[in-house]
Amino acid sequence: MLYAVFMSSVLPPLPQPQEPFDAPQLLEVGPAPEEPCLRADAARNRARLLEAAARLIAEHGVAGVTMEAVAAAAEVGKGTVFRRFGDRTGLLMALLDHSSRQLQADFLGGPPPLGPGAPAVERLRAFGVAVLYRSAEQLDLQLAAQPEPTRRYANPPMQALRTHVTMLLRQIEPGADCELLAQTLLAYLDPAQIHHLTRQCGMSMERLEAGWTDLVDRVTRTAPPR
Repeated sequence: MLYAVFMSSVLPPLPQPQEPFDAPQLLEVGPAPEEPCLRADAARNRARLLEAAARLIAEHGVAGVTMEAVAAAAEVGKGTVFRRFGDRTGLLMALLDHSSRQLQADFLGGPPPLGPGAPAVERLRAFGVAVLYRSAEQLDLQLAAQPEPTRRYANPPMQALRTHVTMLLRQIEPGADCELLAQTLLAYLDPAQIHHLTRQCGMSMERLEAGWTDLVDRVTRTAPPR
């Protein structure tokens, strides 16, 4: 089931992170900072549009989500959809917003090993597995919602993931160039890469999960003795 179905639900406040005091603060995932707080009626209209988009995905796949189709399904003018989301990519990114927030809540304050309380290397392994399966579940939507190349690595959800991986790496390998290592690890979790490996190369998710664990162990030099 797509996380987008629940976009209209009210999210609980994020738990307070239990990270070291010198850990970088993760970015908030959600509307851009310059976006004003929505009035109650505007928020309802936004939820109505997202619910219509989620229905279209369930019935026709991501290809069935166009600005015109969403406007028709929500019984509003097309201009309303464009004013709310800017373009189709903005609409699809909004559909992914809820699951991005949930993932961030899980690795900031959820139970270990993904959340605080486990050694950093165990959290890093669990993080990759969580992202892999989330991406596999939402793969078509994630591919369609990917920003253009010049914006792909600067959008808030990606920055939040990169900051978290960098923080974990600094706990494991404080002398390494953790920012560049984080970029390398996250490339393994890229939706386009997952699409290629699973749908074009026929690799199983179990193989990708084992590959992620092996990659983390080699990068961090923490592979258990064999």
